[in-house]
Amino acid sequence: MDNKILSESFMLSNGVRIPKLGLGTWMIDDDKAAEAVRRAVEIGYRHFDTAQG
Repeated sequence: MDNKILSESFMLSNGVRIPKLGLGTWMIDDDKAAEAVRRAVEIGYRHFDTAQG
């Protein structure tokens, strides 16, 4: 994966920057979610959407 995309961000109206690319977890089975997030962190993800569907 090209890590350049992981370093791109949006500026929110309150001045906070968030990464453009995030991992949505709502469709990941509960028993697999922790490992998916752990692996995403290892490759550079810093934006996680954990809202329930």
